Amino acid sequence: MRIALISDLHANALALDAVLVDARRAGYDELVCLGDVATLGPRPGAVLARLRELGCRCILGNHDEFILDPPLIHRYSESPLIVASVDTTRAAMTAEDVAFMGTFAPTLSLGGVFLYHATPRSNTEDLLATTPAERVDVMLDGRQALVLAGGHTHLQMLRQHRGMLIVNSGSVGMPFQEYASGGPPVILPHAEYAIVEVSGGSATVELRRVALDARALAAQVDGWENPLASPLRGLYLAAAAA
Repeated sequence: MRIALISDLHANALALDAVLVDARRAGYDELVCLGDVATLGPRPGAVLARLRELGCRCILGNHDEFILDPPLIHRYSESPLIVASVDTTRAAMTAEDVAFMGTFAPTLSLGGVFLYHATPRSNTEDLLATTPAERVDVMLDGRQALVLAGGHTHLQMLRQHRGMLIVNSGSVGMPFQEYASGGPPVILPHAEYAIVEVSGGSATVELRRVALDARALAAQVDGWENPLASPLRGLYLAAAAA
């Protein structure tokens, strides 16, 4: 089984389309979204519509939960800009979009692969390449699988832990150059995803990147009435100039 894993789309329709083209070329049996679908980006409706059309199974990310449970974001972010952006996105969503997000599952087991957003026990924890093994044990909450895969940090990763493979597929819509903790990130001008192939007790992991036009990404923000529009355009233009 070949599973294409997409995560942290953040309403970036241009990046999602590019990843889907690449994934079809590479070939997959199942497409699964690991969460954070429709916030912090300019095309939430288009991204949600595409996932529905594809019949894509989706994991509930923390930003997805912020749409379904509005007060929840205040326990996660102290940034007025992020809170205002999510609130504005929620207010513009259709009832159909919100209902679709309500079908997202906390976790999913598929063959020898266990899928989640951030960690098996939480959609807000940061599991990094540098996280101590003892801390990872706690985050996994006893879960064991041939491959465990999530997203959330916007950083692609593949690490071995106690004989298991832990994968972060990266971010389709907003990949970071380095870990962002509190400060504004540096956004890279590509889209990230992963393909995991399992057969019996064997596993292969491909971390894939698809080049994007940063100026086209900035242009996608035009007409988006959201507090994050101007800062996001600036981040994309900075990527184009790098």
